[in-house]
Amino acid sequence: MKSPCDARVYQIVFLALLLGTGVLARDFSLQPAQVVLTFAAGIATQLVWVRVLKLSGVGVLSAVITCFGLSVLLRADSLWVHPLAAAACLSAKFLLRVNGKHLFNPTNLGVVLAVLALPGAWVSPGQWGSDLLVACWLVALGGIVASRARSVNLSLLFLAFYLGAYALRVAWLGQSWAVFAHLLQNGTLLMFAFFMISDPMTTPNRAVARTLYAACVALLAFAWQYVLFIPNGPIWGLFFCAPLVPLLDRIWPGARAVWRPAAAGVPAAAGAAR
Repeated sequence: MKSPCDARVYQIVFLALLLGTGVLARDFSLQPAQVVLTFAAGIATQLVWVRVLKLSGVGVLSAVITCFGLSVLLRADSLWVHPLAAAACLSAKFLLRVNGKHLFNPTNLGVVLAVLALPGAWVSPGQWGSDLLVACWLVALGGIVASRARSVNLSLLFLAFYLGAYALRVAWLGQSWAVFAHLLQNGTLLMFAFFMISDPMTTPNRAVARTLYAACVALLAFAWQYVLFIPNGPIWGLFFCAPLVPLLDRIWPGARAVWRPAAAGVPAAAGAAR
């Protein structure tokens, strides 16, 4: 029997569409050279570590997804920020591991490292605009990808906790519900929910643990954004909550996720990839 298609293929297709749409229709302020250097550095880094560690069955699909994510989210004044961030976060994927899982989502780590350590790097949360149509497309495409990755529940849980907290804030402050509707049109938030936190390789294995994890990320992101008034709360919330995953996996052990389910008669481990 033919094995189901690797979910990362769908992610690559949809991220390519999002990046192309952003560059052509949204003025992402992204130079073609930045994209080319990001992919060159990211894929080269992945291949080097695979060779150094003598890993088998590990391709470059995850590296391609990370490079797309960095190209979509990260902005810089120079050509070297994007490739350096790609090399750093993909190296961390092989070096910072707990119980066989990499600790941080590579795209999330790359964005955080660039903003913290590299001059002239920033995240532009308003780059998508606030068109409801764009938001709807992001939800639709992201939902397909997340469901293929068997983690749509984590995306929806995060949005439920985060939007629920925001709705309470709107009610408490007596604001118009148009303010809440505006958040629903935030493309960066929706992309985070469906393309970053939903990564099955860096989330807890058990459903109950994923629920708690989604709540922690959402509430920290909300506090970061609307209590401390520091932008990009979801990105920072995910970064600071990442170390919770090994603890939650220890409390609620479960089967690890695989990107490509094995075909009939083939051990599940054979279908796994880093």
